[in-house]
Amino acid sequence: MTNATPAGDALVTELGSGIRVVTEEVPSVRSVALGLWIRTGSRDETPAQAGVSHFLEHLLFKGTKRHSAIEIAETFDGLGAAVNAATSKESTQLHARLLDTHTEEAFELLAEMLLGPTFPEIDSERQVVLEEIAMYEDEPSDKVHDVLDRAIFGDHPLGRRILGEAEVISSIPVPEIGAYHRSRYTAGNLVVAAAGNLEHDRIVALAERHLEPPGDGDPLDLAPPQPDGATVAFQRKDTEQYHVCFGGPGIARGDERRFALAILDAVFGGSTSSRLFREVREKRGLAYAVGSYTQQFVDGGLVGLYVGTRGDNVAEACRVIGAELASVHADGIGDEELARAKEHVKGRMVLSSESTGARMTRVAKSVLFDTPLLTLDELLARVDAVTSEQVAELARELYAPDSLSAAAIAPDEDRFRAALEPVNAALAAA
Repeated sequence: MTNATPAGDALVTELGSGIRVVTEEVPSVRSVALGLWIRTGSRDETPAQAGVSHFLEHLLFKGTKRHSAIEIAETFDGLGAAVNAATSKESTQLHARLLDTHTEEAFELLAEMLLGPTFPEIDSERQVVLEEIAMYEDEPSDKVHDVLDRAIFGDHPLGRRILGEAEVISSIPVPEIGAYHRSRYTAGNLVVAAAGNLEHDRIVALAERHLEPPGDGDPLDLAPPQPDGATVAFQRKDTEQYHVCFGGPGIARGDERRFALAILDAVFGGSTSSRLFREVREKRGLAYAVGSYTQQFVDGGLVGLYVGTRGDNVAEACRVIGAELASVHADGIGDEELARAKEHVKGRMVLSSESTGARMTRVAKSVLFDTPLLTLDELLARVDAVTSEQVAELARELYAPDSLSAAAIAPDEDRFRAALEPVNAALAAA
């Protein structure tokens, strides 16, 4: 038996190397969701490295000393596994969902991919990532959120997009990619997470057998974001719609107010009964896509909202958004809204707990970012404990209209700026 520490519904073991292993047993299923998580992402890059974390994620699939890219794909297909990877601003993950009988084979291959990429076929993969960037440039409803990040965070690394810059991807040499890999994919930055039909000790044994990353890497000196007031960011593009975002600083991952924020988001624009959805889409038909969202980082966060609407409607849509912002900022939310939002948030928590992939992701992020691992019952209790006064206080802090930046991708900057008046008059005059 290993020296496992209970944490919520999970078990956590720290190996002598510094690698942490967290598992959550779900004996009622016949699958395992397995993830190898690295605490590095786009915010850890310099401008000259912009996009290397995401590019490296792609290269993990291209080959190792023992396996080519096609052999990796055939092996996972032969195991009946679904394998993928993802990069965020603060982490990179390599993960698979598979039959419980194939856990050892899948673990060994994932570990080899994570720590032993040989970077073959790099030029062809450069072209793949450049095509991904080009595809992204053609999706203004996605890209506008990165334009908002730049408006809020400016030159801080959190203001850069995860995909990076085409100039970097097309030219960064293999030795620099290898050096980044060695300095970031270290034991102290690595978390092994698994959920499903498993035994914790077995996952720990696999980690000890197959994972031997360097013990130390370059120390990360992450400067916290320091947003400096509301700004406007605009990108001209001949689009059918005006893609508009408003947003401002939010709260960090470990902030206890995150439960109140989840409720506030559900009421304001994060559900189909929310104020924005009801007023902008259902009552007036001004948009197909409208809503709000939040993001949390280790030392900050953001709140945002998005609407995509035709030029003839952009002024009216912003007027309605401005009115709803003013209302939630001044008055908070009502008792009926609070009760409905609590059930909405709790429902999403319970439904996600029935997915081994979601459970693996939750425990991985908690350990990776050193936030408390709560049981499902504890999470539900935290939501139930939120009061309307707590939500109102958070709304006054985060949804003050004069603190919100604006971003857009649209054909006409003057029309966009004129529409800002009901939301933040200072931005319209800037």
